[in-house]
Amino acid sequence: MRQLELDATQFVEVLRDPPAKERYSAANDAALVVVDLRDATGQAPFAVSDVNGFVCVLVARTSKRTSAAWSALAQACDVVVDGDVRDERVTVSDVGLGVLRERVLAAPLAATALALLLRGGSTERSIEQDLIAESAVYSLLQTGPEFLAWRSSTEPRTRPDDATPINLHRDNNTLTITLSRPSVHNAFNTAMRDGLTEALQLAVVDNTITRVDLRGAGPSFSSGGDLDEFGTFPDATTAHVIRLARSPARLMALLAARTTVHLHGSCMGAGIELPAFASRVIAAPDTRIALPEIRYGLIPGAGGTVSVPRRIGRHRTAYLALSGAVIDAPTALAWGLVDEIASPDRP
Repeated sequence: MRQLELDATQFVEVLRDPPAKERYSAANDAALVVVDLRDATGQAPFAVSDVNGFVCVLVARTSKRTSAAWSALAQACDVVVDGDVRDERVTVSDVGLGVLRERVLAAPLAATALALLLRGGSTERSIEQDLIAESAVYSLLQTGPEFLAWRSSTEPRTRPDDATPINLHRDNNTLTITLSRPSVHNAFNTAMRDGLTEALQLAVVDNTITRVDLRGAGPSFSSGGDLDEFGTFPDATTAHVIRLARSPARLMALLAARTTVHLHGSCMGAGIELPAFASRVIAAPDTRIALPEIRYGLIPGAGGTVSVPRRIGRHRTAYLALSGAVIDAPTALAWGLVDEIASPDRP
């Protein structure tokens, strides 16, 4: 796979010739297309919707010289790299482009699937609709060559089952749910998913529970999905159905207004995808956040393509997931991924 680059004039030529888009796609070894709009001025001679036909990761480079019309077009791309970083809410700096390129070219199918999924998402659709789309893409990638190559090169370990992966404590109207696999940084396995689902179902049906606190025991809130369980279901279709039927993400969304999540340590994959649904997320100063799934040939599969964009937007989410970048608590706060930084023992 390779990266291709287009300037504004070349970009217009491709957009005016729809069949030409096939040459700029992951199907034709072009997983990453970088469009240089830094010197683009005046009106863009086509509609923003015309960009959607690119089956690849589409990165737009902009600067202060880029006109408002071309900047609007850049927003239709998957990642906006602004050399001047004019708007931290929707753009990323040029610094991380090299890392993003390396990750995309190493897992082009997963990266393209992620870009297209985020590009097709919309706040006008329901959370459940977006969760269904995410799960379908995730399941499809579990049968793909990138994930299978990772799985075949990484031998799953066998560990004793945790007796109580979820601990509950009720204090008047507050239910505290604690992820409790501290020896593995609360790696999110099937037992933890099932326990969390049952705890959240309790809060959904019991209206006397007016507050839900979600915490993690030990050194980290959650290091994300348990890698030893990745791909261990009999088939991807069954996994898709089970993922939708027993969905902590859907329940977190239902309980959002009542839920506060307390993050600390590693918050990877599911360890940030689920918290992002809550109306309030408090991060300890040592919090480290990442979406690492692309390196395994997958996309975020615990609701992250639904929850994270609703907090920080599609472009930031794409950059975070495609680059695998680890961000700290102050960055997460500036982006809006968390709402407060506080000591983990704060009441």
